[in-house]
Amino acid sequence: MNNLTLKLRGMSCAACANNVEQAILAVSGVIDCHVNFAANQATINYDSHKTNLAEIQTAIESAGYSSYSVTDEDDDGEKTSQLAEQQELKRKLAVGGVISILLFVGSLPMMTGLKLPFIPEILHNSWVQLVLTTPIQFWCGGSFYSRGWKSLKHHTATMDTLIALGTGAAYLYSLIVTLFPGLFINQGLEAHVYYEVAAIVVTLILLGRFLEGRARGQTSEAIRKMMGLQPKTARVIRGGVEIDIPISEVIVNDVILVRPGEKIPVDGEVIEGVSTVDEAMVTGESLAVKKQTGDEVIGATINKTGSFKFRATRVGKDTFLAQIVKLVQDAQGSKAPIQRLADRVTGWFVPVVIAIAIATFVIWFNIMGNLTLATITTVGVLIIACPCALGLATPTSVMVGTGKGAENGILIKDAQSLELAHKIQIIVLDKTGTLTQGKPTVTNFVTIKGTANNYELELLQLAATVEKYSEHPLAEAVVKYAQSQGVNLAEVGDFEAVVGSGVQGIVNEHLVQIGTKHWLTELGINTDALQQYQDGWESGGKTVIWLAVDGELAGIMGIADALKPSSIVAVKALQKLGLEVVMLTGDNRNTAEAIALQVGITQVFAQVRPDQKAAMIKSLQSKIVGMVGDGINDAPALAQADVGIAIGTGTDIAIAASDITLISGDLQGIVTAIQLSRATINNIQQNLFFAFIYNIIGIPIAAGILYPIFGWLLNPIIAGAAMAFSSVSVVTNALRLRNFQPGTKN
Repeated sequence: MNNLTLKLRGMSCAACANNVEQAILAVSGVIDCHVNFAANQATINYDSHKTNLAEIQTAIESAGYSSYSVTDEDDDGEKTSQLAEQQELKRKLAVGGVISILLFVGSLPMMTGLKLPFIPEILHNSWVQLVLTTPIQFWCGGSFYSRGWKSLKHHTATMDTLIALGTGAAYLYSLIVTLFPGLFINQGLEAHVYYEVAAIVVTLILLGRFLEGRARGQTSEAIRKMMGLQPKTARVIRGGVEIDIPISEVIVNDVILVRPGEKIPVDGEVIEGVSTVDEAMVTGESLAVKKQTGDEVIGATINKTGSFKFRATRVGKDTFLAQIVKLVQDAQGSKAPIQRLADRVTGWFVPVVIAIAIATFVIWFNIMGNLTLATITTVGVLIIACPCALGLATPTSVMVGTGKGAENGILIKDAQSLELAHKIQIIVLDKTGTLTQGKPTVTNFVTIKGTANNYELELLQLAATVEKYSEHPLAEAVVKYAQSQGVNLAEVGDFEAVVGSGVQGIVNEHLVQIGTKHWLTELGINTDALQQYQDGWESGGKTVIWLAVDGELAGIMGIADALKPSSIVAVKALQKLGLEVVMLTGDNRNTAEAIALQVGITQVFAQVRPDQKAAMIKSLQSKIVGMVGDGINDAPALAQADVGIAIGTGTDIAIAASDITLISGDLQGIVTAIQLSRATINNIQQNLFFAFIYNIIGIPIAAGILYPIFGWLLNPIIAGAAMAFSSVSVVTNALRLRNFQPGTKN
């Protein structure tokens, strides 16, 4: 299955997005497709054996729209295109605004029934109004007609169809009155013209689109900020010569020099020099991190104190920053489940509005016998109806919400994850590397023979030699402790990791086994001689591992893993949000409960093997469960959970299996992610309410439902203004999310 992202042109409303989506889904080989109206973007999954880019783009063109791959034009090109479009709108608005004012002034006598002496008589003339209106109708509003005609040719209907029909009806009616005034007078009808309606409505809608375009541009501000973090050039050493080259020309294994105050251009590994680097962009940590030979550096972070050279390891789209940008873009292009209702409504919205408009005309003309009344109400219905607000309600909030998450070090995989996070009822926290630092150290070491004849160092060599082949954090602690004691590691044979129990191998012709007490007991090894140490150490929150050599108990180690500074505060904050907080760990119960007591967790699942963690999550899923972890052994549980949250400092596998990634590893990010989800969903619900209520109330009023009671009709000019600003209000409301601050109710 291949993934494809296309930028779209020619969409004017949510109905357009629905038409494009249906056209793409009709292509044989397309598996899934999401069209984001707010981002003018289509995200497509397809089978490359059955279809290709050209066929998909042909389908889009056949629906009346155009597209290009995001790789075809760079960000600057896209920005230039948007700027040109806004400039064109400005010109049309300037012309439309001036002429609309003249037409409005000229129509005041008709509206008020009064002769106003300060208005030039020439502006009352219908032929003058015709001359003034025509350029607005066919130049300023020409795009409505061209896109409306395209839709008609493809047997679809969009908002452009409504605008073209509405303004066209007002213009055509006025033109007939101008050309054949006697036709109406002879029938006893008032021969009024409504050129100002056609002109002002077009101008107001253009103004609405201009403001909407500016506001929508701000929804991707977070993406632009992140992309702007990367420097434009890199100082590369080639052939012993330092040269400045564009960052796009840097290749893997290039040696790059970075001086104090400069941004690191790409990801790499330090090969010479010592410095400190500000990695706040990645981790949110304000303190600079020391970097020396062998350490990893990340592109777009800032070198602070010293110069150093590093070898490029990841460039272009493979850099950490590029991957973050891609993840956020994918999330912004996805659809939240809450959008389904709006999508269903949008699919039939325009045809139903056209049907209501026709019914309005027929009813009023038959009841009142008044062509003017029937025309005005019909035009009002066509103009006030707005599918745009429905189409923008969800994606604009999602775009701002996911962007705001990225600013706070929270990467959200898709809109569904963002929506589901606010429903979490149980949050399950892994212990090692999640609640704790994940950097355990050996604090206690006791052997069965004491320290006589260097037995302690010999046993440490055997243990560390076997543990160096294990990827568990506790194994790393043993190896580091041995190295700090000056122990040289030997070779190991027949290494085996026993899942959830320990490891074993042959070292210097001795069978060495290291793991849990339970495992050693299963192997028939008596542990009574050192039991007293386990009880004391575990009550202090330490993890205990047992050592056996050649089937006999040899020693015991106490390993401590300090809590993260944020753990206690984060757990309390999660509980304050109404979540049930649970600890899940493979560690023994005594140690787990000691840690749980420190952070305030009452429910603990201990001694759970990696292969059992997913089943444990499943057993809790009568409620919505969020799982937080960082290790390879957490990946199945993260995938099983309704919302998997990976600590970004953990493994790539854990991150890949998760729905949300906390870049910094700070548990406060969990609280922020849930608060952001709640704020975003609340914002979406507000937008949908505004969009639905606007159309539910506006269309009947425009159809004249109040006329029999109050004798009042909605002026089509007011209808046009309401329609134009309904979309702007929805986008503006979504932009309020940019003010989201962690720790607030928002």
